[in-house]
Amino acid sequence: MIRLLLVDDQALVRGALGALLELEDDLVVVGEAGDGDAAGIRAAELTPDVCLMDIQMPRTDGIEATRAVLAASPATRVLIVTTFARPGYLRGALDAGASGFIVKDAPPERLADAVRRVHAGLRVVDSALAEASLFDGANPLTEREQQVLRLSADGRPIARIAAEVFLSAGTVRNHLSSAIGKTSAANRAEAARLAHDKGWI
Repeated sequence: MIRLLLVDDQALVRGALGALLELEDDLVVVGEAGDGDAAGIRAAELTPDVCLMDIQMPRTDGIEATRAVLAASPATRVLIVTTFARPGYLRGALDAGASGFIVKDAPPERLADAVRRVHAGLRVVDSALAEASLFDGANPLTEREQQVLRLSADGRPIARIAAEVFLSAGTVRNHLSSAIGKTSAANRAEAARLAHDKGWI
């Protein structure tokens, strides 16, 4: 049997995924986690064969949670299962050590097959997303640019952002200006939206 850990902040989604996967003779759900913070703890307790991981969760996202799971249980394979088919998320997840990336609207048989393939040591990536990732290229934003752009998305003043990241207002403006140029946006709000849509922030 392939032992599974399900990590998703929506209980209904975890229940539906678990019910679908347990229809398969060789798959069994041994545990669940409702957020990224709990993922590493549950992985350490259960040492599952495969962890099915959501991307967008409160506090700790699926990319950071993937790192935590692999640190806690190095033999576990992580399969990202998400609604958000964004090239930046794919690259981030693979860089964090995930073995696969599939969207939640995939047919149940494809999901079960992805679990088996990841368990066998293969890499599984949604084909349409892999193509988009290839043509969109890597995330051009530095970590600092991502940070200030993420903080500016809600329109907060530059002085407040500067205080939160311990930088001068001028340095924050420089990072935002660079991010605006790299995203070919007209302003920081548009840059944040474009970067979010691509999964860069």
